[in-house]
Amino acid sequence: MASSVKKNDGIWETVKTVFWALLIAGVFRTLFFQPFWIPSGSMKDTLLIGDFLFVNKMAYGYSAHSCPFSACPFDGRILAGAPERGDVVVFRHPTLNVDYIKRAVGLPGDTVAMVDGVLQINGEAVTLEPTTPFAEPKEPQGPARLEPLCTNDPVPPGGECLKDRYVETFPDGSGAHHILNIMDGNFLDNMAPVTVPPQHYFFVGDNRDNSLDSRVPAARRGLGMVHEDYLIGRADRIMFSSAGSSLLYFWTWRADRFFKAVN
Repeated sequence: MASSVKKNDGIWETVKTVFWALLIAGVFRTLFFQPFWIPSGSMKDTLLIGDFLFVNKMAYGYSAHSCPFSACPFDGRILAGAPERGDVVVFRHPTLNVDYIKRAVGLPGDTVAMVDGVLQINGEAVTLEPTTPFAEPKEPQGPARLEPLCTNDPVPPGGECLKDRYVETFPDGSGAHHILNIMDGNFLDNMAPVTVPPQHYFFVGDNRDNSLDSRVPAARRGLGMVHEDYLIGRADRIMFSSAGSSLLYFWTWRADRFFKAVN
């Protein structure tokens, strides 16, 4: 009998331990940092498929989407903060109900346009300076893995796929970061001027020819401009990175990206 009581007590203690661990983890994820794996190449080369980071949820305050499953029981934002131009932001897609990560380039009241692949903010073009090409192994096209386009096509067997890379700087001289250009004449290269409404933000991917972002309206399965209530947090630092499909494949780890700041 005593053995049965001890066994029941042991099970109950395990249940309580698991409960409190899950509660603490949920509170930590809701209030402070949310883990995020990069699933696509839309932010290359700033973020690569397989990068793992923690999203700083304190940066912009909290909304219903700050909780798992968008379950926070309030409307609007509390302790609200505003993204700065150039921030890499995680947010809930307004119509697809999935988390996205893009760069904020248009703030409320800004006028944003694209002219021949060059971003324009309030009538001024960003500065683009060519830098070393971005190189990655040439592999068969797979779901959300690699673009089939390379600036050095045809790529020899075992060779690297090269993509033109630039340092983009905003008209005020701030926010220098890399962007990729993998083709000219893409439908995303030109966009008539639009004005960002109050409480909204205009987001683009750094891989400009492979990112369905605010340049494409939500009605066309793009993103459109994003209301501040959908903001989740700011990406500050890559914690871990792997080019493989499993963390056990240590030879695919990209140690040079561990703890790398997101610029």
